[in-house]
Amino acid sequence: MTGPRLKRITCRGATVVKEYSVRQFFEEYAEDLKLEKLSDDLSSRLDITTPDVHRPAFALTGFMENYLHERIQILGETEILYLRSLDNGRQRDSIRRLFSEKLCCIIVTKGLDVPGDLLSLAAENGVPVLRTSMATTEFIHALTGQLDFVFAPRTMIHGSLVDVYGVGLLFSGRSAIGKSEITLDLVERGHRLVADDVVEIVRHGDVLIGRGREHLRHYMEIRGIGIINVMDIFGIRAVRIQKRIEVIVRLEDYDPGKDWERLGLDDQNTEMLGVEIRQLIIPIFPGKNITVIAESIALNHMLKVYGIDAAKKLNQQLTNLMDSDRKTRKYLKYDIE
Repeated sequence: MTGPRLKRITCRGATVVKEYSVRQFFEEYAEDLKLEKLSDDLSSRLDITTPDVHRPAFALTGFMENYLHERIQILGETEILYLRSLDNGRQRDSIRRLFSEKLCCIIVTKGLDVPGDLLSLAAENGVPVLRTSMATTEFIHALTGQLDFVFAPRTMIHGSLVDVYGVGLLFSGRSAIGKSEITLDLVERGHRLVADDVVEIVRHGDVLIGRGREHLRHYMEIRGIGIINVMDIFGIRAVRIQKRIEVIVRLEDYDPGKDWERLGLDDQNTEMLGVEIRQLIIPIFPGKNITVIAESIALNHMLKVYGIDAAKKLNQQLTNLMDSDRKTRKYLKYDIE
C-alpha cells in the first residue's frame, strides 16, 4: 500500500499538478464533499489526472463511444436505477463494461445503495469506490470546484501582497529594497496583510489569487527587529487569508538616467501564469513616501475600473483646449470689424 501522491511538474515558472492519488483526494476532501469509502483499499491503478468528471450512463448500456474512462466516474440516481432494472446476469455484464478501461475511482451520489457486483468488480480491478450523501448536481459542482483548485497552475514568488482599499497590490523587487517595511506601514494605516516574503499565486480562469504559505501566514521579517506577528500586534482586521492580485508594484532603485513613466497614458502590463496583469515600476530613493503612492495606485486603479482614467482625461482636456484655441485664433484673424 502506497502513501498519498501529488505529482507536480514545473514549466516556465508555473507548477501544475499532473497526478493526484485517490487516497490523498479522499483524505483532503472527505469532510467537505461528505464522502465515505466503500472500498477497503483506496489504492488505484490510475491516478486522478483531470478536474473533469464523467457520468457513464451510455457505457452501462453498451455504447462505449466517447467513454471518458480517465475521469472520475459519477453514478447518480439514473445510473443506479438502470442497474436495478436489470437481472443479475445483465447487471453484472453492464457493470463489467465500466472496467474495460482503467479507472481512477467511482463515486456514487445521494447515499444510494451500491450493487454488490459493482463493489466486487471494482476490487478485482483495483478501482476505489466512494459514496457521498450529496445530490448529484450539487456534488459535481462542488467536486469540480475542488479539483479545479488542485489542478490550477500556480507559482511562488518573493514579494509582499497587501489589500489596499480592496485592491490587491503585489510588491516585488530586489531583496532588502523595502517591500516588508512598506507593507508594515500600510498595515499600520489600516490596510490588510495577505502575505509577506513568499506569496503563493494560483490561477483561477483569468484571475490570479495570492496567499501566504501556511506556516508563514501573517508573519513578517523586519530587518533590525526580527520576526513579528501582524495579527497579534494589529488584530484580526489587519490580515486576510487570500486576495485577488490586481496590480504588481515593482520597486526599483532610482536611476536618474532612466526614462521613468511620467504620463501613464499607456498601461504597462506583464504576464504571470499566462494572465495579463497591470504592472507599475516605482523608483525608490531615501525619503520617498511609497505608502501614500501605494494608496494612490489602489484608488487610481479603482477609478479605472469605473472607467475614469486621469491621464486620458487630462490628455483629452488638453486636446480640446488646443482645438478650441485654434478655432478662436482663426476666428479673430478674420474678425476685422
